[in-house]
Amino acid sequence: MERVSFDLASTPLREVNQFLHKELQANDQRHIEVHNPDGAHSIAVGLDQPVTVEIHGHAGYYAAGMNKKATVIVNGSAGTGVAENMMSGLVHVKGFASNGAGATSHGGLLVIDGDAGLRCGISLKGGDIVVGGSVGSFSGFMAQAGRMVICGNAGDALGDSLYEAVIYIRGEVKSLGADAQFEPMTDDDRAVVADLLQQAGLKHDPASFKRVASARSLYHWNADANQEY
Repeated sequence: MERVSFDLASTPLREVNQFLHKELQANDQRHIEVHNPDGAHSIAVGLDQPVTVEIHGHAGYYAAGMNKKATVIVNGSAGTGVAENMMSGLVHVKGFASNGAGATSHGGLLVIDGDAGLRCGISLKGGDIVVGGSVGSFSGFMAQAGRMVICGNAGDALGDSLYEAVIYIRGEVKSLGADAQFEPMTDDDRAVVADLLQQAGLKHDPASFKRVASARSLYHWNADANQEY
């Protein structure tokens, strides 16, 4: 497979992104390497071909946002909004991720080997997220569809205002958000967790996870609730 290499210490990020947007052919499967990212924002955003982009170092805000088809590997940590609004493909962060990781993702798989910050998976719309470590408060907030697998712990208000997305967590939950509840794990749930863990390269026992889903009490406005749910 042909490899193309860019060094952001000497090449402007604009040139790299222009190459990724304008020079890729249909069904392009080349391996593109980005060296010395130095926390640059918006690396490899809006890809729509099945290339592999490997970032050697830390990425800034919105890395791999709006990804479609591509595989983006961050050999470091990623700033706010990594893989936000992803459509398909794979984004793998080998380090930690900041706030809003995987926000509004419609499809694809986001893997974070370390911890994720606040609001991981906020407004998730169908994508899958696997976090090898822990997540911050309000993760899964208003998640509408998709699945989250959290191998560590969660902060306050996990799954607040959850819709049809399902969260699987192995560690402790500081608190559940409004309308989120623990539910029994089924054989189908364990199969889902096993599959996502395998895709993420993690070897935890699926039976050690707990299921968090919506109680569905917020689906319809209740004027008698006095804003208390």
